[in-house]
Amino acid sequence: GESNLVFTSASIVSNTTSYIDVSFSSSLGHLHWVIYPDLAGAYQYFVNIALPDISIFRTLWRLDPERFTHGYNTNKNEKLPDFSLYANATEIQDETFLFPDGSYVTKYDFANYVRERDFVGVYGSRTGSWYIHPTNEYQPGNHLSQTLTVHRESGTGDAVQLNVVQDTSHFRVGAKAPQPVGKIWGPWLWYLACNNGSVSDARRRAAHERDAYPYAFLKNSAYHSRGSIKGKLKLSDGRPAAGAAVFLGDTNSSTRPLVQGSGYYYTTFADDSGSFSFRKVRSGSYGLTAASNGGAIGDVYTNLTLSPVSVAEGQTTRLGSLTWSVPNNRRKIFQIGAFDKKATSFTNSGLHLHGLTEKSPANLTFTIGTSKTRDWYYASSKIGSWDIVFNTTLPSPNATTLLSISLAGYSQSTVLTIYLNDKKIIGTISKDTLTSDPALYRSGTTSGEWRLLQYEIAAGDFIEGRNVLSFRTERYTQWRGVLWDSIKLEWVR
Repeated sequence: GESNLVFTSASIVSNTTSYIDVSFSSSLGHLHWVIYPDLAGAYQYFVNIALPDISIFRTLWRLDPERFTHGYNTNKNEKLPDFSLYANATEIQDETFLFPDGSYVTKYDFANYVRERDFVGVYGSRTGSWYIHPTNEYQPGNHLSQTLTVHRESGTGDAVQLNVVQDTSHFRVGAKAPQPVGKIWGPWLWYLACNNGSVSDARRRAAHERDAYPYAFLKNSAYHSRGSIKGKLKLSDGRPAAGAAVFLGDTNSSTRPLVQGSGYYYTTFADDSGSFSFRKVRSGSYGLTAASNGGAIGDVYTNLTLSPVSVAEGQTTRLGSLTWSVPNNRRKIFQIGAFDKKATSFTNSGLHLHGLTEKSPANLTFTIGTSKTRDWYYASSKIGSWDIVFNTTLPSPNATTLLSISLAGYSQSTVLTIYLNDKKIIGTISKDTLTSDPALYRSGTTSGEWRLLQYEIAAGDFIEGRNVLSFRTERYTQWRGVLWDSIKLEWVR
């Protein structure tokens, strides 16, 4: 359930010729407003005192729908649905509506990846209300973390502007994270753009804030104690780990990156040579994880981990060349999609949009060597069989294969059984084997909770020449199913 902070007092904790810092106090923490007389808006930050373990922490505005008519995030900029349309709409699940024209609208349509944002908000012809985060270091999770931003309030018509600074719940298998005393969320800028509410004005302001960060007005030594990290990733087969996603998180790597949420977190991507760097990192100890983000290393399903990595004030931690172990005794038979923990290789993956699982076919035949990656769809949901037809030569009677199935998400209660040549059952994907995540039925078309499933198959189960690997959906639940990332079959030498 939702629990609101109760503020019991307010005080001016800093009063200078340039700004004032007003602290609103509660038993759980202090919310600060830093106000400059010539700035329309205010900087805000929250200092924890006694928050319990949490999964979501946010502020929000409910704004005049006549003044704030449009919503914006990094990949969606459009008019909010007219409130009048809700009168004749059917609510089919939580905050998800079927309109008379057959289209769906949900509060999840404007969700996006937290670390891809520059600014988010609502605006109209006269005014824009924007949240500008110059850093995402206080946001939990890695580059795959998603949360809500803006939407139309279905009950009142308000334009809702969310500022979710902690979310280890949406679009993943949720978890609560303990919060250390003194942790700071922010500062971010709430910015009221009066220059016709323009997106371009907010974009300019966001660039200014990124350059100004970390802010001098925050008098906190730990906040200003920062260093940097540099390193280079090389696969054990000699290739540079080009484009790899690099995550700086908790030293305890047993917690999934997507739900790490107690500390401060940083993400970046390696360049073509495998080199990467982090700037303006808070001093402390971290765990580093690198994973394929598709592209040149889209065949790699292993991760690299390194912990602890120490960052000291004013220093650059030079990690040198890091060797990322990948299997060397394999011969690929086929691969569909790149390993990047996302469904972006496939048809209908993209923006958050409800109901697209129904656009995937019940039956599909994908022929290796003939079919294109886009002939595969982002999600399987309907009763039917998706068949991969391929040819192979058996290397030896004692050989084995490894089938690697990378799922970008799974929403129960779909049951999918994997068959080889109609007879051999390789494995089953169901709620009995996987914990459900809500991505597919919450408008997610790209990723939810990543899982890697691997199965060994003996050479004797294959036929010399033509073989068929089938993924048969045997139980259907509307808008639920399997969200695909990659499928790879290889001989193990």
